[in-house]
Amino acid sequence: MTISNVPSVLAFDRKLEPSDALMFSGCWCDTGDDKKWAPIKLFERRNRAVKSNFSQEVLNDEEELQQQITEANLSWGDDAALHHNHDTLMVSFSLRVIAGLTKPSVCNDTNFEDRYREKISAYIDTGLGELANRYAYNIANGRFLWRNRVGALGVKIIVSHTSLEKPLVFNAYDFSLHQTTSDNPQLAVLANLIHQGLSGVGNILLKINAFVQLGDQQRVWPSQEMVLNSPKGSKSRHLFNLNGQAAMHCEKIGNALRTIDDWYPNATSPIAVEAYGTVTQRGVAYRSSRNDFKTLLLAWLNEADDSVQLISDNKHFVAAMLIRGGVFGESAGDGDAAN
Repeated sequence: MTISNVPSVLAFDRKLEPSDALMFSGCWCDTGDDKKWAPIKLFERRNRAVKSNFSQEVLNDEEELQQQITEANLSWGDDAALHHNHDTLMVSFSLRVIAGLTKPSVCNDTNFEDRYREKISAYIDTGLGELANRYAYNIANGRFLWRNRVGALGVKIIVSHTSLEKPLVFNAYDFSLHQTTSDNPQLAVLANLIHQGLSGVGNILLKINAFVQLGDQQRVWPSQEMVLNSPKGSKSRHLFNLNGQAAMHCEKIGNALRTIDDWYPNATSPIAVEAYGTVTQRGVAYRSSRNDFKTLLLAWLNEADDSVQLISDNKHFVAAMLIRGGVFGESAGDGDAAN
């Protein structure tokens, strides 16, 4: 029986569940002592800057342009920085790795669900290790630090789990952001823990501390809040905080961990796993309607024999999307995922 459509009701729970990440200030020499790190508090910064962005209408009116150029650009927003005599940022979060990949959270088509369970069960036995290695790689390289990683003098990642005699320690610069896998022995241990969690062998909770040597009193970069329709003259930049402590959104951490898709056509660097390979910062979708999530999922479910096989890279992408989770149901004739 051919599965021709995705069910009208279909959703998968996220399998990698990071917490929000708290930010602390300290010294590089104290990376082994959690007690010597102080919470980073947000503060407000007010500047009188120069305007450098004008509408085309203003640019076409020399008199109006000259008038606006002389006006100050008043800036008021949140900021965060390391403490005096501190040179290192610590970013701390936990990561739950959750099993249950063989069953959608909701599905209203038993034929679809039976075929799906058959295919994904076989994949868990043979292909899941590849994804686990890639997720581990993005922990080891500190991709989740985003702008805080750029230009740092040193980046050390420490991963703890109850099954380990001692924490795993990674030099993030040993793992290029342009790659997705490595044969590093410590990385293999971390990948094995993630594999255990995804396959249901054990309940996995990882504690991750990242240390970034930036320099004395350097600025740090928490997540920025999206504030819509703020009144004119109000604070223009709102940074994320938990009880006043600078922090990073769990969504931002998760986006970095799933930046493993280098299977898209003509790939030059990995992108975050998304149904159409969308990268909003670039305004580009790297996966067309021929190699998007739903097209590849249906092709996988409809494999009939060895002559019609989806290549491994496409299966990895589909499985990574299922780990990402989301609402994917569609009515008959629809082609777009519900998000």
